[in-house]
Amino acid sequence: MKTLFAKTLALLLTAALLAACHANEPWVEVQGKRFYVEIADDDASRTKGLMFRDELADNRGMLFIFRREEPRAFWMRNTRIPLDIIYLNRDLEVVHIVHDAQPCRTRECPSYPSRWPSMYVLEINGGQARELGLERGDVLTVGNVSL
Repeated sequence: MKTLFAKTLALLLTAALLAACHANEPWVEVQGKRFYVEIADDDASRTKGLMFRDELADNRGMLFIFRREEPRAFWMRNTRIPLDIIYLNRDLEVVHIVHDAQPCRTRECPSYPSRWPSMYVLEINGGQARELGLERGDVLTVGNVSL
């Protein structure tokens, strides 16, 4: 009985510690799945994006924040992992999704434009938007982020 109690207590403490690690971290919720995101809200961080990363955890991503809603295009230069590029309007509504944008290590990389103006862009691991059933018109939820 003491062993079961000790294991249960240890499990609860571990869960509490993990929850505390994310307590103030920015996040975006996509179809019920929470992604903890890095924020790219200035020219330097938006330019670098997720370049030179060899991996991105399953529950991680990057949220790009712009001052105005307007046409946007991203590219994958020096990006090493496939990404889903999710364009969002000012209301956090999905206006366009680029599925599985592939890494590019040359000078001539393709551009991935949004079909409609966007104010925010979320990048997550390639394939996750499809797995979650994300579609144009869906609205995402954001937490611990000043928009």
